[in-house]
Amino acid sequence: MSLDLKRAASEPITSVDMLVTGFRSAEKPHGALRLGLEHEKLLFPVGGDSPVPYEGASGVGALLSRLAPDGYVPFRETPESPIIALQQAQGAATISLEPGGQFELSGSPFVTAREAHAENLAHLAQVKAAAGELGLRLVTLGYRLTGSTASMPWMPKTRYLVMRRTLPERGRLALNMMLMTATGQVSLDWTDEADCVRKTVVVARLAPLMNALYANSPLVEGKPSGYMSFRNRVWDEVDPTRCGYLPAFFDGSFSYRAYVEWAMDAPLLFLRRNGQYLHPKLTFRQLLSDGFEGQPADMDDWTDHLSTLFPEVRLKKVLEVRGADCGTAGMTGALAALWRGILYDTTALDEAEKLLPKLTYAEHLAFHDTARREGLEGRLGSQELYRLAEEMVGIARRGLQRLDAADAPLLDPLAEVAASKRSPAAVLLEAWAKDPRPETVLRLATV
Repeated sequence: MSLDLKRAASEPITSVDMLVTGFRSAEKPHGALRLGLEHEKLLFPVGGDSPVPYEGASGVGALLSRLAPDGYVPFRETPESPIIALQQAQGAATISLEPGGQFELSGSPFVTAREAHAENLAHLAQVKAAAGELGLRLVTLGYRLTGSTASMPWMPKTRYLVMRRTLPERGRLALNMMLMTATGQVSLDWTDEADCVRKTVVVARLAPLMNALYANSPLVEGKPSGYMSFRNRVWDEVDPTRCGYLPAFFDGSFSYRAYVEWAMDAPLLFLRRNGQYLHPKLTFRQLLSDGFEGQPADMDDWTDHLSTLFPEVRLKKVLEVRGADCGTAGMTGALAALWRGILYDTTALDEAEKLLPKLTYAEHLAFHDTARREGLEGRLGSQELYRLAEEMVGIARRGLQRLDAADAPLLDPLAEVAASKRSPAAVLLEAWAKDPRPETVLRLATV
């Protein structure tokens, strides 16, 4: 969504068909397919494990200000408000802040995974240098290993101040999601509705394997959580109407309209009107039916609403793969290569559809829970997850070799994880068991 608090008048929504058409308008010719990476990092003081506030000479705001001259345009919600993002002056990348100060690159759209990876590497080098000058470090974990939501600072973004009040009404761990978690994501395109449906369903079915490969958040409040990916566990108690998986992913009924119908039944987290974020207690379906204070729902309202839905696979103008914990730069580059290889090569997509048995919605949820609890050491029936993960990476590699062999080496870190039979979280837990101090893990995960 737009970073701006303000919004211009937008086209009123006169039918559900307009919302379906919005997804159809995102279709691209096969030769125009692109991908983009998002990479969130946690900030810590060098040698410490406390949260970093926005304010102060070594705060998040100071880091944004230090980076701004390096080719970015600072963004403020109003001329008087603090910087909350940096937009690339020559390009499409944006540096933004999650509620607890997670530092995020929303990358440019590229044809190849290696271009997206190169952009992220350059970003990390730039931010690491600036952070080091302020006594800060970047840490790639899926969840803060110490502290609680009560001890966390909040970034000065109006949207987050509203969501801080509204989202906890929906789930016990909503603030944990906002303040404590970090992820890596990849966004991809589709050519038509059938292609979108096929790709979305494949990603949903394979998401637990990806979660096991990327599980990197085993410690919570200074002790093992019982999950290899506690970040993923948090989503169970954020809002059941807007998170997780759609049953339609697994029963053959998924479509543009199925996603629209699901999205309309989620409550609004906010509504932008007259330069303010409001919180009418309405679902989007009710807003569409009744309007708000005499004004009809419009397409900007819908765009805002889509950005506040958090399923494992999210549709906006792109397909977002959301299930991976934050990992190293190499693992993040591998994420782009993995899904480019599987989704953009027809043979690979065929193979991916056949990799796992067809599970019901309930069976898939059980599979998902096993993957986030046990990581690559878990099983799906009699099949070991690490073996299935190896084959998934193999499918992607073969797809890239047919599509663009130069991207295939980016999969090497992921192949090494699968071959080790252990999720990244298992390595962290092993180090923690030998020396149970926060610094032990933070040192391993520092960029």
